[in-house]
Amino acid sequence: MNDNKFRVAIIGCGRLGQHYGWCYDTFPDTEIVAIAEHNPDRLKRVGEIFGVKALFPDADSLLKEVVPDVASVVTPTKFMKDAVIACAEAGVKGVTTDKPIAARLSDADAMIEACASRGVVFGGGNLQRAMNELQETNRRFIRSGEIGDLVGASIHGFGGEISGGGCQHICVLTLLTDAVVQEVIAWASPAEALDQNHDEGLVINGRFLLSNGLQCQVFGQTTPSRGVDVWSQNGLVRWDWNPPEVYKGFTPTGQRQRVEFEFESYEWSQFYYMTSSLRSFLATVAGQGELFVSGENLRHALEVAIACKQSALMGNIPVSLPLTDRSLALEPRRYRWLGGDADGKIQSMDDIFSEAPNHRKRDK
Repeated sequence: MNDNKFRVAIIGCGRLGQHYGWCYDTFPDTEIVAIAEHNPDRLKRVGEIFGVKALFPDADSLLKEVVPDVASVVTPTKFMKDAVIACAEAGVKGVTTDKPIAARLSDADAMIEACASRGVVFGGGNLQRAMNELQETNRRFIRSGEIGDLVGASIHGFGGEISGGGCQHICVLTLLTDAVVQEVIAWASPAEALDQNHDEGLVINGRFLLSNGLQCQVFGQTTPSRGVDVWSQNGLVRWDWNPPEVYKGFTPTGQRQRVEFEFESYEWSQFYYMTSSLRSFLATVAGQGELFVSGENLRHALEVAIACKQSALMGNIPVSLPLTDRSLALEPRRYRWLGGDADGKIQSMDDIFSEAPNHRKRDK
């Protein structure tokens, strides 16, 4: 760190990578010192917007010239492994990536090992698990014992892309239950989706057994909830892709009674849960914080998704985690695996600026 600022490299500057850039460009203790991006026009445009002159076509060429304090790898999933490992081997203090971490379990293992063996903090990126409101609810109502001991959990809407969007469900579930998934039994539809090497369109119903003994019912469709519920005898916490709802006690007619309360305010809220994810990551790198989303969280979510498919393929048998066969894989849908450019979701150069947060548009 120079002048009490983290020197940051961003590797991959599609829409999500640009969002990381706006965060780092806004935080007072971070400075973007290098950017890598395969699209030369996008690289030039993003460099101009953030005032960065050290521009490179890939991670390897960047790391030969610049070793930042931290790096955010925001490439499509197919290219994350090599970039994360290269950052760890180059000597960064921390690296963060995003969902899903990989398709193949052994690739996720390799990233985690490369970071762990070198003492590199490995953050998990822009997931709702990091949401300040969710972290606050977990501390205030669950970990404190305010609603009592949990007795059950459920996931709703676990389908369509169980390794991509489904990563959100699993990471929230493990946060709120303070446990990991130890066993999966699953039913899948439609049947033809099981023949694919990717998760698009695959809908899962089933049951998870957690490491603390809780059982979690899994609903492939919305109910109409589409997130995660956890409950005690006297309360319930519901995450439904927004700040969570909390219920404690019952009305005279026997319905759950919602707790009305205000969440704590926080700086840079315009970036929502990316703020809390990156702030926790930077604090952990500095030895002063708790990592809200880790590479291990992302690997576990991938492993659960693969276990669900394996259970369904083998006739709905219980499958224990961790999986023995680390060569098992499940690709995410095409735009996550190869990126928007390959999937026809091409961002124009003008859009790079127009999609920026309003407060930064006025500054640039």
